[in-house]
Amino acid sequence: MSVPRRIPRRLVVYPKDVENITGRKDRTARTLIQNIRKAFGKQKHQFITIKEFCTYTGIDEDLVHDYLLD
Repeated sequence: MSVPRRIPRRLVVYPKDVENITGRKDRTARTLIQNIRKAFGKQKHQFITIKEFCTYTGIDEDLVHDYLLD
């Protein structure tokens, strides 16, 4: 009997996620991602985690995780 694999929660936020969560347009979402990178001292190629996004925006992490699962 095999055990079903549990799909892990996603760790990173993409501009499309920011668009859907905040209702902002694509360019504004990309700018927000850039601002978060700058605030956390990340380089252009580095990802933004859900935790960093939530810390920066003040949105509860559980709400974001629930939203991304839908």
